[in-house]
Amino acid sequence: MLTLTLAALLAISDPQPLPSAVAQTPQSVSVASPQVQDPEAVQLEDITVTGRSLSDIIRRFTAEVAEPNRNRGLARWNSRICVGAVNLKAETAQYLVDRVSMVADDLGIEAGEPGCTPNLVIIATEDGGTLARELVSERPRAFRMGGSGMDRGGVALDDFRNADRPVRWWQMSMPTDSESGGPAVRLPGECVDACSSPNDYAPLLYVNSASRLRTQIVDNIVRTIVIVDIEEVAGLSTQQLADYIAFVSLAQIDPDADTQAYSSILNVFSNRDEVSQLTSWDLAYLRGLYGAEQNKLNGRANVAEIQSSIQREHGRLRAEDLPATD
Repeated sequence: MLTLTLAALLAISDPQPLPSAVAQTPQSVSVASPQVQDPEAVQLEDITVTGRSLSDIIRRFTAEVAEPNRNRGLARWNSRICVGAVNLKAETAQYLVDRVSMVADDLGIEAGEPGCTPNLVIIATEDGGTLARELVSERPRAFRMGGSGMDRGGVALDDFRNADRPVRWWQMSMPTDSESGGPAVRLPGECVDACSSPNDYAPLLYVNSASRLRTQIVDNIVRTIVIVDIEEVAGLSTQQLADYIAFVSLAQIDPDADTQAYSSILNVFSNRDEVSQLTSWDLAYLRGLYGAEQNKLNGRANVAEIQSSIQREHGRLRAEDLPATD
């Protein structure tokens, strides 16, 4: 852990005194004040101040950071999460595991006991890009299982392998039958019974009540791989790194999101001294995501429900006198 010290340098300039302009003439009985020339008047342009409502800010933030899989709704963890960390000193790895698990627990996600099989893996390395390419080359099915709507696609996978990022992540999610808990899409190579009929390769969904507005198919995150480039994150504190990983692994976050207009842990690499942990804005987003209903059939309605949930969380934070955003 490397602690940063911010030196703030403030330069203060004293205004220059106006020159004395009193003319004194011997044997004169009066003193004439000099004529002071006014500087040339400058015509200022009209200034328009436009305020934005909280709901509009939430919509913009959600549109900026959220990146669901193609043609799917926003996914979230719905089952027990087990965090693992490798290639790190024991105390650092334990802190990352404990911190991410604690944030997950705060969202209502059950954290696995020690010894569980990790489904959220944090891997430290000296070269994140090389490791990402090796993992994808050696185990391509671990990154693209082939089921419809389970990943962000080939372009995003190329970005995961080749982009220069201090932290990169890849998530798999599963369209799931909320009633049975089983997959709602066909998985290549999996079948039931004798595997002799096309029906044996497709999941069976038993719909209890048909609706044009709601669906029992929801999207659940099932696996996340996070690769940390040690040299690139050397300037961060352990908590900054842990909270950044928690945010990008517990939700589907666009790695190219521009969040400079918001107070967010996502800004930690561009402004390390201003963001020390998950902000109230980040927590409102996560709690809004996990507090929203997922069963809206219309994708836009799903996002709108999440935005409404985020706004309710902001209201709760204001009631507790906590700043929700900068």
